[in-house]
Amino acid sequence: MEFQRTDFVSVPVADMARAKAFYRDVLRLHSPDWDAGWPEIETGNVSLYLVDPTVMGQTFAPHTAPLALRVDDVAAAKAELESRGVTFTGEQDTGVCNMAFFADTEGNSLMLHRRYAPVE
Repeated sequence: MEFQRTDFVSVPVADMARAKAFYRDVLRLHSPDWDAGWPEIETGNVSLYLVDPTVMGQTFAPHTAPLALRVDDVAAAKAELESRGVTFTGEQDTGVCNMAFFADTEGNSLMLHRRYAPVE
């Protein structure tokens, strides 16, 4: 068996309407159908699916490992999101990339990310 790629990442939500509003109106990400029960959000390479795990008989628990959203300029993107009410919990420069950490309305950990060092 050979895995070809990752098609999507599920993002657990407790309140679908609230989560849709955050990803649509605050992050301004694109979905071909925000009215779908499980909207697919396009990010350029891997789709995000907002999923209510209780519908599948599972317990809701937010992701604690941050999902990295690539941007051109972390500082500029952070300032823009702060102007829309997003609170950041920290920043880090690893010597390879810049990161700024925040959470969505459901408690899922997210980060703005930009690698600036060349890949060796």
